Order: sequence, then structure tokens, then C-alpha cells
Amino acid sequence: MSTSTGTVKWFNETKGFGFIAADESKDIFAHFTDIQTQGFKVLLEGQRVEFTVVQGKKGPQASNIVILQNS
Repeated sequence: MSTSTGTVKWFNETKGFGFIAADESKDIFAHFTDIQTQGFKVLLEGQRVEFTVVQGKKGPQASNIVILQNS
């Protein structure tokens, strides 16, 4: 699987999910369990991220999300 990059469109800390505006495709669902970081797993609007696209229950989903830069 190849990796993609994008920008966090929005992320709801309370619900633990949001969407990433992928550079090469449409928006991708993001869940906190797929964020590769220590401690509290959250994404901030505007952050650049790298991820792998997998097929989730309701469509494309980001997996192995790595934060490239903070907003």
C-alpha cells in the first residue's frame, strides 16, 4: 500500500474522528485509533499528515496517520 498526504479538514476531540483533505483524492475519514503518536491522540485543523488509505466500514479511511507538521 502506498502512502498519501493531506491536510486535516476538521477533527472532533470528543467523538474521536474527523476528515483529512487528501492531496490526490476526496476527503478521507480519520479515527483517533489510527493516529500514530504517544499520549492523547488528536488532530488539529490545518495539520499536514501522511497516511495509508484502507477500506473502512463506510468507505475510504485513513490508517497509520503520522503528523508531518503542526498547524
